[in-house]
Amino acid sequence: MLFRQLFDRETSTYTYLLADEASGAALLIDPVLDQVDRDLGLLEDLGLSLTYILETHVHADHVTGAAILRDRTGARTVVSATAGADCADVAVRDGDVIRLGASGIEVRQTPGHTAGCVTYVTQDQKFAFTGDALMIRGCGRTDFQEGDAHTLYASVHEKIFTLPDACAVYPGHDYKGRTQSTVGEEKRLNPRLGGDKTVEEFAVIMDGLGLAPPKHLAVSLPANRNCGRILPESTAP
Repeated sequence: MLFRQLFDRETSTYTYLLADEASGAALLIDPVLDQVDRDLGLLEDLGLSLTYILETHVHADHVTGAAILRDRTGARTVVSATAGADCADVAVRDGDVIRLGASGIEVRQTPGHTAGCVTYVTQDQKFAFTGDALMIRGCGRTDFQEGDAHTLYASVHEKIFTLPDACAVYPGHDYKGRTQSTVGEEKRLNPRLGGDKTVEEFAVIMDGLGLAPPKHLAVSLPANRNCGRILPESTAP
């Protein structure tokens, strides 16, 4: 399987390209609106056909490129059935499999950062695309979008930490220049969720973060519930 990791500097967002080289079928995970031309150019360079656009959740910090990519390529958008994005072509639930040529991508519901978070795992369990549920030595916040620390703790421990230790973890963001981790590393070293941290200790950590709202929140949330189509200002909440 062909794999590329792409980065948006403005929002520190990772986008992932996966493709079946035999058929040329490709998918993008968490594309960014401002990087649509880059992504389409890479697909053309590599002779690939975009089949699916996968979202790990409804993002609050950037606008997805899903709608424009769908318009330009005919690819189908994939979002969790619990994310509140009725615009999606495919609403997935835990255990669903997205086919990509001879390979498959398993959906694991991992709510807690938001109610609609999912982790995408290659069927050989070598790669896990965790969105904001699990980051490198961290995790997504739990203080809005129906987030809940207890739920996130259970999601990570039951749906991600049960993968093989060698499984590569590819998060939705990183703010320190790190590109990947592994399940084994995060089980041992993640200061919020790893080691012997209890759910009660994790909840205390998350309750004490005191984070400011994401700076693109007012635009990103309504746009991403509409698969990346930015709504007129008069209709935004």
